[in-house]
Amino acid sequence: MSSSQYRKYNTVAISRIALIVLLDVFATAGSFFCGLWLRFDFHFQQIDAYFLNGFARNMAIWCAITVGVFAVFRLYNSIWAYVSTPEVFKILGAYAVLAVIGITGIHFYGVLPLPRASCVIGFVFSMVCTVFIRFSYRMLRTMQIHVSHMTHAAGIPNVMIIGAGASGLAIANECVNSKYVHEHVSCIIDDNPAKLHKRLCGVPIVGNRKDIPKMVKKYRISKIIFAIPSCSAATRKNILDICSNTGCEVQILPGIYQMVNGEVSVSKLRKVDPQDLLGRDPIKVNLDEIMAYISGKVVMVTGGGGSIGSELCRQIARAHPKQLVIFDIYENNAYDIQMELLHTHPELDLQVLIGSVRNESRVEQVMSTYRPDIIFHAAAHKHVPLMETSPNEAIKNNVFGTYNMAKAASKYGAKRFVLISTDKAVNPTNIMGASKRLCEMVVQMMNRESDTEFVAVRFGNVLGSNGSVIPLFKKQIEEGGPVTVTHPDIIRYFMTIPEAVSLVLQAGAYARGGEIFVLDMGEPVKIDTMARNMIRLSGYEPDVDIAVKYTGLRPGEKLYEELLMKEEGMQETDNKLIYIGKPIEMDDALFKVQLALLWDACQEETDHMRKIVQEIVPTYHPVVNK
Repeated sequence: MSSSQYRKYNTVAISRIALIVLLDVFATAGSFFCGLWLRFDFHFQQIDAYFLNGFARNMAIWCAITVGVFAVFRLYNSIWAYVSTPEVFKILGAYAVLAVIGITGIHFYGVLPLPRASCVIGFVFSMVCTVFIRFSYRMLRTMQIHVSHMTHAAGIPNVMIIGAGASGLAIANECVNSKYVHEHVSCIIDDNPAKLHKRLCGVPIVGNRKDIPKMVKKYRISKIIFAIPSCSAATRKNILDICSNTGCEVQILPGIYQMVNGEVSVSKLRKVDPQDLLGRDPIKVNLDEIMAYISGKVVMVTGGGGSIGSELCRQIARAHPKQLVIFDIYENNAYDIQMELLHTHPELDLQVLIGSVRNESRVEQVMSTYRPDIIFHAAAHKHVPLMETSPNEAIKNNVFGTYNMAKAASKYGAKRFVLISTDKAVNPTNIMGASKRLCEMVVQMMNRESDTEFVAVRFGNVLGSNGSVIPLFKKQIEEGGPVTVTHPDIIRYFMTIPEAVSLVLQAGAYARGGEIFVLDMGEPVKIDTMARNMIRLSGYEPDVDIAVKYTGLRPGEKLYEELLMKEEGMQETDNKLIYIGKPIEMDDALFKVQLALLWDACQEETDHMRKIVQEIVPTYHPVVNK
């Protein structure tokens, strides 16, 4: 703010304070005069001259005392537009002090300058006037907003709030009283039967979640605000599923922390995120275990600029490693995470290196220089359709990139090596999944012949990652459709990026060597249902406002994903949502021979890569979807 602007605002503030002081003086003097006048039955001529002289002599002093006490209680520091209960308590406190001062003054004065009854009446009138002066601006402002809302009622959308708790109260209050919000709160939904038929900020509470569709029609609702930030994921999913069938736009309050910070407002509402529809609570990990094995260690993340790799780097940075080494072939991604971490963790010893895991000499040079204690291997080609058209690249990058990193990790004494795998490695139908299964076989083989603890972490689709279906759906909805789904019956397991990374880090803590860690991600999600719910919760009707188009399964894609091969079995960990698949027995000597043949084949750009891979991975059954 410039000095001229500051002077202007300061002048306005002083003027407002002076006006309130003047109003307090007039109110105090007027109240006591009214008390005197009322004492003599509103006959001015009957007032004794002694009392009039007493009023004239003492009222200036009393007004000065009143203003001084008000200043001590900071009654001139409140913002007029937001005065509320705290100001009332300040006024009561100020008048309690004034009462003590008045009684003490009368005691030492000896004789009352005014009749006792008029003093009491004037004191009460004065307190009422003080409250009225401070609330009058807010009342006038509220009336002005209501008149404005009524004037423009035809163009104002009707809103339903779900949740009559503290969050719902804050949202309703802002919608009703803010001049910046042009929405009309018509009704509130709450499952508590004790609240039914009551009102919140003048808005009726009309029913529970089962009544949502009926009340949407009755009140002609166009927007629903979900204001229960502390409810369980299952409850949230159930209510949002009901909302998705109403055709209304749905917004949701982000989290309970905003209640603590006093940030609950209409401006904090967000669109419903697809993760709200998963119907399960986020996975929880043991942060102490993660901190213990990462703190003070040199940690390396390959593919550190990608969706999973960059989140790994963020969470690792918070665990205070001795050094964090990011290795990525894409310089733009690497630069972005480098700039972010330099800003958020200036104390971090950060090394960002460009290179490919396919380049064995570069991998050797990096590993010999930094000698990481822990390696998280996230570098990989992951797009199923693209790898189907370039199978040799999938093998070069995923399989032999992993093999290069694993051999270097063993050679240079890494303590742990954690491979990022995928549920597509289970009974794979595409070359990307088969290549990741080969990666799992590589780390299991390396674990048997090395002091390094090699493990793999397998999880499903990641919400919001680069190239995932959710950003595509959002973009298609914003563009007016159509929203493309490959098949009406296709299902997938989903998790958030932070969940995926938490699992990876927890797996590193549990690692003893050779395990494949798997997350229990709850029930799978039907992609068609998710797409249609996203359309509805954006305020549109599927196949009416925005079309849903089925494009057919892509090459190598299957209707459902599995998390564990039947042969592996399941073993619980301390975290009840994380399981361990037992390693499958394999001939390591034969596997090395097969890897050598596989290397020669991909270097020769063979046209028979799928057949060769199938001989090594018997569970791989390639399909070509038309």
